[in-house]
Amino acid sequence: MSTIAANALTARWASLLDADQTVLSGAGVHPLLALLARYAAGPARDELLAVAPDPAPLDLDRSPTTRLALAAWARRDLPLTERWRRETPAAMRGELTGEPAHDQAALDAWAAAHTDGLVHRLPVRVEPATRMVLASALSLRTEWAEPLRDAWCQPTVGPWRGRRLAGLHRLSHDIDALRAVDTPTGPLSVLTVRGAKDVDVVLALGAPEHGPAEVLPAAIGTLGVPSALPVAAGPGVDEQVVDASDDRPELLVRTVGFTVSADHDLLRRPATFGLATAVGDGDHFPGIARLLAVSQARQSVTATFSATGFRAAAVTAVAMRAGSAAPGRTARRRRVRLDIDRPFGFLAVHRASGLVLLAGWVTDPDGRG
Repeated sequence: MSTIAANALTARWASLLDADQTVLSGAGVHPLLALLARYAAGPARDELLAVAPDPAPLDLDRSPTTRLALAAWARRDLPLTERWRRETPAAMRGELTGEPAHDQAALDAWAAAHTDGLVHRLPVRVEPATRMVLASALSLRTEWAEPLRDAWCQPTVGPWRGRRLAGLHRLSHDIDALRAVDTPTGPLSVLTVRGAKDVDVVLALGAPEHGPAEVLPAAIGTLGVPSALPVAAGPGVDEQVVDASDDRPELLVRTVGFTVSADHDLLRRPATFGLATAVGDGDHFPGIARLLAVSQARQSVTATFSATGFRAAAVTAVAMRAGSAAPGRTARRRRVRLDIDRPFGFLAVHRASGLVLLAGWVTDPDGRG
């Protein structure tokens, strides 16, 4: 998939979010939209190509942390084109029997198998009128290059004031992991929690008055951008000079663990995904079969951030119906501290390509006890 196009889709989708806790994956939607665009015609094709152009695909097959699976199931009586049969790998194709309960169980089993059980069901429902289902399953699991430590967190101000939360902290010398970046939304504190292999998680803290619709697109725009502000100018950052055994600068991070899950109906905003025309009657996908229209498009996502690592999965599906037409010398050391103790955003990023695999917003972090 195109990193630029997929990240743009994620940012555009995130800009529509309200302030609720959520997580989403434009990288999970993009391959399905690109597949549909390849076999579409007319306005439906134009709309899909505007959202998901289909250049040389991004290869995640060799990733040690991330898996992307695609599948397509068609009804036995759907007259598929020779082009579809020739160009679609046999391993990707499945069959719908026309018995919704039987087919739903098979599709749900596929979702669970391709996400290590993190997502138990395909997000669309097989109905008697369903002629075809396309699905993607994106899963990732990474440990941190340097683990965090568990520590209770009990904020004294802000929306989490007085709550006993499952906090995480880490003291390191990797000052460059924290950047303060000026964005159209205002300053952002952007912390990269480096994975042991090829996926990092970026935590983004904006001003208290800014929610996910402002912070997440701005955070995506900061990827690969150096700090444009002094680190101390970032929200939640405090900088001091302290006594120490040497003069190496330190970064103290205090944040919270979280598990975020969400379900999305993509057809609430079909134009965002290039599906405005495809949901209506017409011959939109002649490269697949005659007279097909999109009837459902949904995504289920879950993500967990802990002391040892990050794991997440997103299953996206499109259903189609028939259309009609130590001590020593004393020195002074710079210590930078970042406290993430109020709602914040996060991105899971494939390091080599810059692809944003997931984006999310945390308003209700994990608490224990």
